[in-house]
Amino acid sequence: MSPSDPIAAVTHDDPYPYYRELLARPPLWHDASLGLWVAASAAAVEAALRHPALRVRPPAEPVPKALQDTAAGQIFGRLVRMNDGAGHCPFKQALASTLAAIGPQAARAAGLASAQALLGKHRPAADLAGLDAFVREMPARAVAHLLGVPDDHLDEVAAWTDDFVGCLSPLADTAAVVRGTRAAEHLQRLFHALLRTRTSAYLVALADAAQAMGRLPTDIVVANGIGLLSQTYEATAALIGNTLLALGRQPPLSQSPQHDWHALREVVAEVVRYDAPVQNTRRFAAEAATVAGQTLPAGAALLVVLAAANRDPAANASPDAFLPRRAARRAWTFGAGVHACPGEMLAVTIAASAVEQLLHAGLDPAALSRNFAYRRSGNIRLPQFHA
Repeated sequence: MSPSDPIAAVTHDDPYPYYRELLARPPLWHDASLGLWVAASAAAVEAALRHPALRVRPPAEPVPKALQDTAAGQIFGRLVRMNDGAGHCPFKQALASTLAAIGPQAARAAGLASAQALLGKHRPAADLAGLDAFVREMPARAVAHLLGVPDDHLDEVAAWTDDFVGCLSPLADTAAVVRGTRAAEHLQRLFHALLRTRTSAYLVALADAAQAMGRLPTDIVVANGIGLLSQTYEATAALIGNTLLALGRQPPLSQSPQHDWHALREVVAEVVRYDAPVQNTRRFAAEAATVAGQTLPAGAALLVVLAAANRDPAANASPDAFLPRRAARRAWTFGAGVHACPGEMLAVTIAASAVEQLLHAGLDPAALSRNFAYRRSGNIRLPQFHA
């Protein structure tokens, strides 16, 4: 059965035939059942992500109502990616340059260290519940490691990140918001300590960059350090899970040198396009705007279907073929324009490190095809493994 709408498609077994139908529609169209305009083609998605009048948050609600006056809301409101204009640039440049300085070698080392620690803790190659825990915890541990979090705090930081990210979801209930707020308080205290003691080279570099552009409050630096954890958490976990499923579903990949780092990294890069961990995002019209030939009224909300654009034949030849060595790959999974996520290298490297270690440990991806379900979400395509 086809998904009922573009949000239901995120956790559908196979949403891609439905996405092909969306590509045949006008560049922007209104889904009355969702109360959202929808952009799905590569051209419309690109235009929406780059249009200056389309913002990442509704102008009248910069912080979700459920999070207002909470520690989680404080962090949310200070995130560069959740702000536009003066609240976004030029600090975004400082974030991007600081993140780029980490480099793929450091990212891979953090990924390998985290994966190896979790192999012993969860035995993911032999136990599906252990595999699910490995996939969820590994990205947060790897990023926390890069941020200078001491090894004896990595487990609790992964748990706090899970709770914090959980409360940001529009699907979060009151209990989830309470847990997320408590986790946000713990993360704030820890990250302030890391910055104060100069334990985290990343936070120190970010603070130095902030000072160079006209000193920003420490709270903003800390919030965006926590933001690196939260922004790579579910998306990278989903990238790990979807890569495992791709390896199990693509017979030629079973014969390829999966244990070769460079070949595996190419597989993960194609998963970013082929089965995007982040399937959609939203934009909000701060004023009336014409996007892809369609005039949106001020206040309009737009669903930007990244996963459909990734499969648009106008952007990628043979879009439904899984081609790890694809030339001139185009994908919108990490956005475009001023809000393009600078963490793509980090996410791909950490995910490839996780999958590499799972394969070395003896995990058989072909055995996973019937033992998972997608986690409930409106935008993240994250498989949960179970017996």
